[in-house]
Amino acid sequence: MITNNNLKATAFPKPQKTAKNIATQAKLQYIACMLKTTYVAILLLISNAVSARPLADAIQQIESAWAKAYYQQTHEQQKTSLSALIKQAQALSQQYPEAAEPKIWHAVLLSTQAANLPAFEALTALDNAKTLLEQSIKQNPKALAGTAYTTLGTLYFMAPPWPISFGDNDKARQMLLKGLEINPNGIDSNYFYAQFLLSQGQDRDALNYLKKALKAPLRKTQHFADSQLKQEVMATLKHSDTEKLAQLFSSQAQHKNHPLTP
Repeated sequence: MITNNNLKATAFPKPQKTAKNIATQAKLQYIACMLKTTYVAILLLISNAVSARPLADAIQQIESAWAKAYYQQTHEQQKTSLSALIKQAQALSQQYPEAAEPKIWHAVLLSTQAANLPAFEALTALDNAKTLLEQSIKQNPKALAGTAYTTLGTLYFMAPPWPISFGDNDKARQMLLKGLEINPNGIDSNYFYAQFLLSQGQDRDALNYLKKALKAPLRKTQHFADSQLKQEVMATLKHSDTEKLAQLFSSQAQHKNHPLTP
């Protein structure tokens, strides 16, 4: 995982680095990055706060089509479907220039499609997604319950650092905390901040946010998305890289059920 030390080390690349070496490094870091960033799109299955009915219907259609492409289609089918959805989201943004929601979905589609692209094209897609999220925050920071902040923060800590991309742990923390400020009890805001804390070695702090994510009720209108994120929480606790965290979670649960516990 990217650290501030890594960022400083790569800030001034050595002269002997060739474009080919940088391209190879970018591709390797990109592959690791996209294994995680593609599921960021799950947290965008939040359709509240969309005011205009036609806009809400259009967002719902894109949302449903994205879910079908992401979970049910083959790699080649997904690539084709996402390309069409990106065009729809772009057109929707032009139709509703004052609305933040189409820009957020456009950014999510670009981030998802990045997994299907060559390394440098993927990095360009992530840069464009970042720009769209920043624009949406300027328009309406609370759109989709602050999801733009959570998504942008996740991209910041998963993307490679400069000079390859825009990865930055300090900005990641800032954006993720903004998302939590707007949506303190959300499954997505708590889960993705916990992921960031785990990447920084702050396991005990991460545990608190994972527990909050698990306690969040499944929303009727976003039941599928919330269920998927809760599975991600449990997978995180069971993953070999977080074995100590899982043991800590288990020991705390046992302590809570102890008859001497107040």
